[in-house]
Amino acid sequence: MTQETTEHAGVSSMDIHEVMKHLPHRYPFLLVDKVIEYVPGKTLTALKNVTINEPFFPGHFPIKPVMPGVLILEALAQATGILTAKSMSDAPTGETLYYLVGIDNARFKQPVEPGDQLILKTDLVRNKRSIWKYNTEALVNGEVVASAEIICSVQHV
Repeated sequence: MTQETTEHAGVSSMDIHEVMKHLPHRYPFLLVDKVIEYVPGKTLTALKNVTINEPFFPGHFPIKPVMPGVLILEALAQATGILTAKSMSDAPTGETLYYLVGIDNARFKQPVEPGDQLILKTDLVRNKRSIWKYNTEALVNGEVVASAEIICSVQHV
């Protein structure tokens, strides 16, 4: 166990350094700040602090800043990528990539604004060969703001 990963009663968490070992994304496209808890092969809960300094807010929208729905979906997809990696053992190598291959039943219920803390929840539905399917939800203050079924694929390059 490293300093970045902590484990309590079979449930683990990850700080930003560990998150960056599992995702190739970097600023301004890294949309997971921390993993609150995960159980490999089952579930993951992550956190994205939404600040006024986000690069998309000046254009979306200047009068009333709102996080774009596609970026909420991207944050959820990044959470599924971390859970996929953890379910397969550990950090991806330079020879493995996780691709988003499908989003079904996406719904947006409330806007996400600067100052919100976006909680990203993902549950593994199934894994068949290199295809992984997840049920996901994004929450703010305990209320679902977005949800989707996300499908990703593990590819060796």
